[in-house]
Amino acid sequence: MPLVSVVMPVYNSAATLGASIRSVLAQSHSDLELLVTDDGSSDDSMDLLMEFARQDERVLPEPAPGRGGAARARNLAIGRARGDYVAFLDSDDMWLPDKVERQIDFAATADAPLTFTSYYKVDAAYDGEGADFIPNGRVVRAREYVDYRAMLTQDHIGALTAMYDRTVLGTRLMPEMHKRQDYALWLSIMRDGTPARGLPEPLAVYRSHRAGSLSSNKLSLVPYNWALYREHERLSVPRSAQALTGAVWHSLRKSRI
Repeated sequence: MPLVSVVMPVYNSAATLGASIRSVLAQSHSDLELLVTDDGSSDDSMDLLMEFARQDERVLPEPAPGRGGAARARNLAIGRARGDYVAFLDSDDMWLPDKVERQIDFAATADAPLTFTSYYKVDAAYDGEGADFIPNGRVVRAREYVDYRAMLTQDHIGALTAMYDRTVLGTRLMPEMHKRQDYALWLSIMRDGTPARGLPEPLAVYRSHRAGSLSSNKLSLVPYNWALYREHERLSVPRSAQALTGAVWHSLRKSRI
């Protein structure tokens, strides 16, 4: 049974952290480790993490050495990973109970080292658990196949659903950008010749329009996308402009779900 390393950055997430952690620990695929980096929280997040760690040895929290942002927090967790697969979940999102099992089976069948799934959206005030989630009509559908060119004009991969195979791709870290670091990681993997495969089944739950979320205001991401295209992907100005136009259009469409 492959070991899955689950990467979770935390910053002042005490209100939603418990549900996120329980959704990982309740997975039907139980051979996993939950690598949590607390990025200098001032609420009860670290205390809550330590309590979960006392109850379940698979929960492995560590404080970051000073605040460094989400990318650095994720990379510190990835650096501790022992798993065959690396998966990602933020501290206010959740997985459905068979997410990991279904995705591992899919990755093996599709011979795909980078996979993602469809996911549900709920409002920020949602107070349920992943284990008892009742499907709603707000589904962001996973595209069956995504290559580098398609990814430039839309980030098709919801980070809460992404999983990559370390035995094939090695340990891949996120560029330490303030925003869009997950998008940059998927692009770098695809630029190296690995497309992503999408599982159409929705297997995760994303809290939308949450206060303080890096993705709560889609238009605020425009300068970060531009910097990603120009500085990280080294695209020309015309090609960056074309990619940015497509990214904004698709992002606004998805935000209506």
